[in-house]
Amino acid sequence: MSNYRRNYIKGGTWFFTVNLRDRQSSLLTDQIMYLKNAIAQVKRRRPFHINAWVILPEHMHCIWTLPVDDCDFSGRWRDIKKRFSRDIGSGDIWQPRFWEHTIRNEEDYRRHVDYCYINPVKHGWVKRVKDWPFSTFYRDVREGLYPQDWAGEVSEFLAGERV
Repeated sequence: MSNYRRNYIKGGTWFFTVNLRDRQSSLLTDQIMYLKNAIAQVKRRRPFHINAWVILPEHMHCIWTLPVDDCDFSGRWRDIKKRFSRDIGSGDIWQPRFWEHTIRNEEDYRRHVDYCYINPVKHGWVKRVKDWPFSTFYRDVREGLYPQDWAGEVSEFLAGERV
């Protein structure tokens, strides 16, 4: 087994990718209210800031910032996964672990937020970012961080590209 080390930094900001075991599933979007509830429950008990989030049928990407005195993102993911699984009455649905990347600077942050928002287009779910309902994109539009037509309509070639 590999000796994987996570980069725990108090008050850090991370980009995450979390996958279902069944990559053909649509469980995350089919059961979106249970997922939102799991996230809200964990966030209430163990606060964190959601910088960006996109939920696709079988995986999700997000960026979190933890409180200045806290670095336990792993515990939060464990709790979100457990609560969602329990609430939908299903057991072994998640891929073990998750992938994380420590955000290094403003440019790195912007690239990862953009990646979150363009992901449904890249996977061919929609042609325009604004057409995907399962992300924080509209929150960022309301806050003036993105224009509503950001990225425009992406060509068929890009929409079919796998990441």
